[in-house]
Amino acid sequence: MAGNRWLMLAVLFLARTAIALQFQTVASVRPYLMDALAIDFASIGALIGLYMLPGVAIALPGGVLGQRFGAKRVALVGLALMALGGAVMGVSASFTAAAAGRLISGTGAVLLTVLVAKMVTDWFAGREIVTAMAISIASWPFGLAVGLVVYGPLAGSVGWSAIMHLGALAALAAFVLVALIYRDPPGMSAAAPARFALNLTRREWVLVLIAGVMWGLFNVAYIVLISFAPELFTVRGWSLAEASSIVSLIGWVLIPSVPLSGFLIERFGRPTLFMVAGFAITSAALIVLPFTDAPLVAFAVVALAIGVPAGLIMALPAQVLRPESRGVGMGVFFTCYFVAMAILPGAAGLMRDISGSPATPALFAAAMVLLCMLALALFRAVAPTKET
Repeated sequence: MAGNRWLMLAVLFLARTAIALQFQTVASVRPYLMDALAIDFASIGALIGLYMLPGVAIALPGGVLGQRFGAKRVALVGLALMALGGAVMGVSASFTAAAAGRLISGTGAVLLTVLVAKMVTDWFAGREIVTAMAISIASWPFGLAVGLVVYGPLAGSVGWSAIMHLGALAALAAFVLVALIYRDPPGMSAAAPARFALNLTRREWVLVLIAGVMWGLFNVAYIVLISFAPELFTVRGWSLAEASSIVSLIGWVLIPSVPLSGFLIERFGRPTLFMVAGFAITSAALIVLPFTDAPLVAFAVVALAIGVPAGLIMALPAQVLRPESRGVGMGVFFTCYFVAMAILPGAAGLMRDISGSPATPALFAAAMVLLCMLALALFRAVAPTKET
């Protein structure tokens, strides 16, 4: 059975990669999209955030639906919606049409995100959960890094709309993979409650809400960084393709560093210490990044440090949720995440427009990481743990 769970994790990794590949389409073709649709930085930030906006309303019901109808079925619906929304974006001729396509694909991505987290937890709860979550999370920077490297240069030759269709094709490929290979753990279907119920205890509610806010802020920092950081390098003389390649390095570093950090911390302990260190180093490097004469060094520090807390944050719900409340609990967790991801990237873009400074998004991202430290302190105050 050990081999089966790692195979299931591999399938879920690839399915989650499709989300990242589609999410990155807007940021990677930003200049072409701004020209074609006659929009500004705030509108780009809004399109980025719109992908997450459906999660505000759908993440919690999505978790309940996964419990009621089965995680695999709902995940497949999510992938189908992603493909449909990507196709709509590919034929859009206005901001309104693009926004509609982004909302459709985002709805599917929300369902898939919530259910993948539940499916990984179902297979790994009580055994290598931090490592498994860290590997699952690594699919996000992997997909974003691929998009950063491939989409920008490709859009110059085939057009931005073709990039949107590539995002849709990635979702279709993931649909086939999940449909043919994924299955639930033995006994899982029989054990899952066959009814709609918000069956969290008061303690579960509080802790999952705090963890969800932390995860949302952490991801906002990362998305704002990779969406707007290329400008920090283009204003210093790099081309857009070169700047995108530089920023993509953070994804390539995160692919091994997130799982490795999770594995090492799971083996040697001190999770809170590692999380605080990761937050502190990342925020300090982000503050320095726009002003240093050695931006590549500061960016390298961010790339090395930002992956340390990721798997640990995602593993927090598994520490506090009972098996029968995982679907709903992960829905609550991701509702917080999607609220942050829907609103804050647009706020970062608006602040960039108002300030007129390419340094603003990096400082915004630093503030988000510092807030993660506060959320961690609150979580540990409610659920103190003995560090080992």
